[in-house]
Amino acid sequence: MTIVVKRIRQGKESTLSECYIDGRFICYGLEDSIREVKIKGSTAIPVGRYRLKLNTYGGMNARYKKRYPTLHRGMIEISDIPNFSYVYIHIGNNIGDTSGCLLVGDRYKKDDDGDYVLEKSAKVYKRLYSLLVDTVARGEAWMVIGD
Repeated sequence: MTIVVKRIRQGKESTLSECYIDGRFICYGLEDSIREVKIKGSTAIPVGRYRLKLNTYGGMNARYKKRYPTLHRGMIEISDIPNFSYVYIHIGNNIGDTSGCLLVGDRYKKDDDGDYVLEKSAKVYKRLYSLLVDTVARGEAWMVIGD
């Protein structure tokens, strides 16, 4: 299974995407700005193809396990990104929530500062997680990020 993340708009400090599985629109994604030189926690994921895996340790994993005890089996990590680590698909609404990760949501709007904001993030996260978790656990899931 491959998630295709197609970047569609740039905000002042944000990058808005559409996410597809098998050619079908699944949700919107939000990342930090695309930068030539990485700023830790404030830079969009580089264009490329990355394996998804389950990360079952750390504070974020513990928080999600507590929040979704019957659903959560580990954070979905976008792995092997050059010069990046611990990059997840997770819940959040604005670039203050990203820390270099991919946020997901059902709708978007632009805020007064010129950046994109996602809505209905938790709802989309649960839906997407349910679609992905078994395939990710088997090591058969990828993400392709492109402009």
